[in-house]
Amino acid sequence: MPDVVRAALVQATWTGDTESMLAKHEKHAHEAARQGARIIGFQEVFNAPYFCQVQDPEHYRWAEPVPDGPTTRRMSELARETGMVVVSPVFEVDGSGFYYNTAAVIDADGTVLGTYRKHHIPQLPGFWEKFYFRPGNLGWPVFETAVGKVGVSICYDRHFPEGWRALGLAGAQIVYNPSATSRGLSSHLWQLEQPAAAVANEYFVAAINRVGTEEYGDNDFYGTSYFVDPRGRFVGQPASDKEEELLVRDLDLGMIDEVRQQWAFYRDRRPDAYEGLVRP
Repeated sequence: MPDVVRAALVQATWTGDTESMLAKHEKHAHEAARQGARIIGFQEVFNAPYFCQVQDPEHYRWAEPVPDGPTTRRMSELARETGMVVVSPVFEVDGSGFYYNTAAVIDADGTVLGTYRKHHIPQLPGFWEKFYFRPGNLGWPVFETAVGKVGVSICYDRHFPEGWRALGLAGAQIVYNPSATSRGLSSHLWQLEQPAAAVANEYFVAAINRVGTEEYGDNDFYGTSYFVDPRGRFVGQPASDKEEELLVRDLDLGMIDEVRQQWAFYRDRRPDAYEGLVRP
């Protein structure tokens, strides 16, 4: 595996339909590949609007199977065309009545390595996700990709440290965090939580947020997507808080071992002392 991985993420505005949204992300991906990126990740349910601003059964129409649905198949082809690993978040249907907020992780040859299903499902004004999604039931997988060990944590998951730690213990080197979070609700946390998670677990985090407003509500998605290193420092500048943007950054994975030797947080963990955290 290369020590330095050129990684990309996309924060995007909603176009109004799935076909143009997919075309837009394919265009960004081809540009990222032209710049030498080896991995790219997209925002939460990237091929649809953030319909969870309302509770309406019409929005089940956005759901599709994974890996055999049209978006995952198309992203697999994109991975093959560009030679990039692709993190593709979608609204998944897994049989009648079983719906999940999911991300497929696709290797650089187009192979779907597996999926992550969002564990923590909010039910708050503007974020009515329990109306649509069951809690994830596939654990916290880490995928062996062409660029290293990649994990996923989706949006609201970021508020819960246990998931971040599970990914670190499973060997994650890069964790993609696709999100849809709005200005005023938790924007003051956006540049705190993911850098703190990167420090505590000593890996890279790609934090992706939508940008703009959409037709199903007044949530103002503020972008500001970024990469952060295991020391909690931004890798380059975060993206705009108002405009769509592709970020491409070099991640030095060699820093992970360096930081883990220096700070030794994994050495000094005390799992024997933590049993009370999960007792009923």
